[in-house]
Amino acid sequence: MTSTVVDVVASLVARLPEGVVVREPAQLEKYRHDHLHDPSAGTPVAAARPLDVEQVRTCVTWAVQHGVPVVTRGAGTGLSGGARAVDGCLVLSTERMRAIEVDPRARVARVEPGALNVEVKEAAAAAGLFYPPDPGSFRISSIGGNIATNAGGLCCVKHGVTSAYVLGLSVVLADVTPCLT
Repeated sequence: MTSTVVDVVASLVARLPEGVVVREPAQLEKYRHDHLHDPSAGTPVAAARPLDVEQVRTCVTWAVQHGVPVVTRGAGTGLSGGARAVDGCLVLSTERMRAIEVDPRARVARVEPGALNVEVKEAAAAAGLFYPPDPGSFRISSIGGNIATNAGGLCCVKHGVTSAYVLGLSVVLADVTPCLT
């Protein structure tokens, strides 16, 4: 990295708690691609692993201010190339955003994007509910990635794919406007 890039990345590190930003080349390697292992995947300048929406907004604000593209990544289990880095990007990994709240009376769960599909299934079952989408990677894939790809699985033939179980999304847009869909 050039000194300018190092300085720009250092400005992101300064805005976030210790451990959120990954910038060492050896550690960044895993953030370059998903399970597709596309050899042409780019090299990110950093990866951010936020713990909450406010940290996501900090990352997006920084990226917009510095003209850095953002590639969002869940668990990285996909085979579609959706988490494929582009040169000079910030990979925004949701891997540490894993909270799950289930309201059995309303039959609704609030799930952060990094929660694994299997964790959602277990939380639903503990509340006497059933979460059907079961892609082959359900033990290791994240809900955010499942939503991004509208994941299915064998249960979905009868019960429907992921989109059938999404009532709304809370997202951070490129202009850092929070949006509830």
